[in-house]
Amino acid sequence: MGAGMIAANRKHKSAISGAFPVRRAMERRRTFMAAVLGAAMLWLGHAAVAQDARKAETFKARLSPVPIDVSMQSTIAGLGSLTATLSGKQLTITGTFEGLRSPATTAQIHRGPKGILGPPILDISVTKSVKGTIGGSLELTPDQIADLRNARLYVQIQSERAPDGNLWGWLLP
Repeated sequence: MGAGMIAANRKHKSAISGAFPVRRAMERRRTFMAAVLGAAMLWLGHAAVAQDARKAETFKARLSPVPIDVSMQSTIAGLGSLTATLSGKQLTITGTFEGLRSPATTAQIHRGPKGILGPPILDISVTKSVKGTIGGSLELTPDQIADLRNARLYVQIQSERAPDGNLWGWLLP
């Protein structure tokens, strides 16, 4: 009986010890999968934060008179400010202006390096008065987004007595 018990114990220990490596391997796999899942969640969270940061880019502009000479002093004057928010491809502009010598007629976004006149590329709404609001929501192309981020876009308001431009201001981060 003693030899039979010893043999049975050995068989039992062999069966148990054979199960432990499988159990350990399964625990290692679970630990590995948990680490991979945790890293994936961390990466997704980081990507979401980075994407949200891209969605909320804000730009500001101070509107001041376009360059003038003495003969234009009676037609060009005023000031204003605006904020532009870029969310994805969507640019939303809100602002105010005052002090024009004649009612505003149009407002546009122009493309040009800071301080240099450039062609109009987009229209935005403006109050047809000597004081009012400017704004709108526009979808930008990838090139226009790059120009915005590189301070190559400006807003210009034209007025009745200054059809070539009254106020302007570059959109800056």
